[in-house]
Amino acid sequence: MELIHRTAVIDEGVSLASDVRVGPYAVISGPVRIGRGCFVSSHTVIMGPVVIGVRNTIGSGAVIGGYPQDLSFNPDVDSTVEIGDDNVIREHCTIHRGTKPASKTVVGSNCYLMAGAHLGHNTQVGNNVILANNVLLAGYVEVGDRAFLGGGAVVHQHTRIGQLAMMQGMAGVGQDIPPFTTAAGINSVVGLNIVGLRRNGFDLAARSEVKRGFELLYRRGLKPSEAARQAECESWSPTLLAFWKFVRASKRGICPFRSWRAIKDESVEGSGET
Repeated sequence: MELIHRTAVIDEGVSLASDVRVGPYAVISGPVRIGRGCFVSSHTVIMGPVVIGVRNTIGSGAVIGGYPQDLSFNPDVDSTVEIGDDNVIREHCTIHRGTKPASKTVVGSNCYLMAGAHLGHNTQVGNNVILANNVLLAGYVEVGDRAFLGGGAVVHQHTRIGQLAMMQGMAGVGQDIPPFTTAAGINSVVGLNIVGLRRNGFDLAARSEVKRGFELLYRRGLKPSEAARQAECESWSPTLLAFWKFVRASKRGICPFRSWRAIKDESVEGSGET
């Protein structure tokens, strides 16, 4: 079986490892480097500069390295997309290049981007991240390792999603989601991602410390900045020190806590149900 389909269009400047497979009508242009074991499906478009690691699968109709959706973007700008190893990028995903000179959009390794996910310019996606169908990440969004974003979730530009955080499907945020928490509705944290913590090896003691940090941030009636200052007076493991570092570094603010009941009631009210 031929590795590169005869209908694929590949520029001379493209560098493909010897075992890369390219499907029908795929178009790969500009300075692109694709590592060994990758599969580029039919009708995919890859526009360099793009660097793709090893053992990645790219679904039909995906567009990688497209111009940013930024009215100030200059097409002559030298910006890139960098993708790590062992990722699955499903059908019709779009990953835009950086918008400023020498900037880049980055996807780590072992990520799963389901159909229709969009990564705006300069997004930074960590390792072992799952983006369900039609997740939309605006420019400069940061997603921490092992985060899970449910179908149709929307993230405003410059917003950060912490490590092992979870977003419910159709949720929308324009404020940061702290590590280990679950977000739902609009700009609302509803609790801890307990299932995710267990699946990732957090034992009872570790989960208890995460809960202590969560309660300090959300249960004592303190502003996030006040909670972070109070945290400096207590002892924390390196994992929770990173949690507080995330809180202190927030520029858009931290999503406030709201109960699941409030989110549900708001949803029912908005639907017109009685």
